[in-house]
Amino acid sequence: MKMKKLVIIAMISVSLFGLAACSLVTGSQGQTVKVAAQNTTESSIIANMIAELIEHETDHKATLVSNLGSSSVTHEALLRGDADISATRYTGTDITGALGMKAIKDPKKASETVKREFKKRFDQTWFPTYGFADTYAFMVTDAYAKENNLKNISDLSRVADTAKAGVDSTWMTREGDGYREFTETYGFSFRNIYPMQIGLVYNAVESNKMQSVLGYSTDGRIPSYDLTILKDDKQFFPPYETSMVVNNDLLRDNPQLEKLLHRLDGKIDLETMQKLNYQVDDKLLEPSVVAKKFLEQHDYFREEND
Repeated sequence: MKMKKLVIIAMISVSLFGLAACSLVTGSQGQTVKVAAQNTTESSIIANMIAELIEHETDHKATLVSNLGSSSVTHEALLRGDADISATRYTGTDITGALGMKAIKDPKKASETVKREFKKRFDQTWFPTYGFADTYAFMVTDAYAKENNLKNISDLSRVADTAKAGVDSTWMTREGDGYREFTETYGFSFRNIYPMQIGLVYNAVESNKMQSVLGYSTDGRIPSYDLTILKDDKQFFPPYETSMVVNNDLLRDNPQLEKLLHRLDGKIDLETMQKLNYQVDDKLLEPSVVAKKFLEQHDYFREEND
């Protein structure tokens, strides 16, 4: 009887050990990392980069939580645990949004603030910038810039009475860096200003329906349409340096992921992001295809980080 009891105990122990082992394997190999993307081209591209990097370099799976309408929606998704990683977050947006603070115009101070406050308030890590800022930018065609000697936003004051200006409709009522504050800072207003969907402004200026438009600095149509971005010489627009944000629960459970995700630090400058966006918006390639090709071209940034 004693022998039978020992055998049974041994069998139970082996079974429990086997279950524990299976549990460990599932935890390390079967975990799915959820990557949130906003409903913009660049957010989708970078979210696919992160997912591809994770699946190619680790045993984890990655899934996209796509088409989130804003940074605030993405922020809530991370807080609820519906997502583990936010692919694109912008310093200027989250300082006034998620943190509820006044706009900070100094890029270094803005970066330090979001890193400190996101760790303290939300137990999240704000990663270093990818290397570009996606900010509002006034732009004109190269030809119009040369004709009117336009280099800075201040120069638009000379044509503000005659030029048609197309702007993002949401910008007209934004607090802090919207149209009202713009006119106060720059000291002029446009006689003919037209609120538009942001995606329409590029075609409008390229076809000369508008002489100046307010768009996004990373849009791929800027170089392809021969547009000139005017310098924000009064530093009106807050910095919108772009980074990923990660729930620290994920990093604590998977410490190897932090080093992997840092491979993208500083690897995407403004010109590169414009080209990547162009491939999706104008060449109609899938964001996943553009993302994978970019990582393959750089060997997943292995050499510099491993």
